[in-house]
Amino acid sequence: MMILGLVKWMQPVHGYDVRRELLSWSADKWANIQPGSVYHALRKLTEEGLLRAVATEQVGGRPARTTYEITEKGADEFETLLRGLWWQLQEPTDPFTAAFSFLPALPREEAAAALRNRAMLLRAGAESMRAAIDSEWMRTTRPVHVGWIFELWSARSEAEIAWCERIVERIESGVSYLPAGLVGGENWVERQQRTAEPGDFSTQ
Repeated sequence: MMILGLVKWMQPVHGYDVRRELLSWSADKWANIQPGSVYHALRKLTEEGLLRAVATEQVGGRPARTTYEITEKGADEFETLLRGLWWQLQEPTDPFTAAFSFLPALPREEAAAALRNRAMLLRAGAESMRAAIDSEWMRTTRPVHVGWIFELWSARSEAEIAWCERIVERIESGVSYLPAGLVGGENWVERQQRTAEPGDFSTQ
């Protein structure tokens, strides 16, 4: 969707300019678009009839550049994808959630330290986003709504920072992770340690 939208917005446009624009948006970090895949994606979209190549030019010894435009089919596809993402809620995949599911596998001290570290990294990111929102770069070179996206990311970071701090307090207070008697409960780490002890056959 991102590439279709940028070609529609900037057309006629070279692949180099599409790639540069995506990098200026840091789309490689939040849209799962790698800069090196842009040219392949442009060719694939052209093969599918969503884009068309309108010219190819070469200046001096530089690589040839192809100029693209969106087709009617491509514009329809962009509108479909755009409205689908606007009107549907899709939860982002977060590997940390999988790791947190095994909280009892970590010593409490390590879990608390890891969450403090996560909060520190999130805080640094939030501060960077706030600086970007207030920067001359944002005010003079970016559309206003780009700043609103940064506000959303900052708000999400602040919410997770607060969550990390709450969970650290609960972990350090010794609150039980699981209901009494639930298999695989509080003694997970201790059982793992006993299993690893040489000559201990009681847990094998």
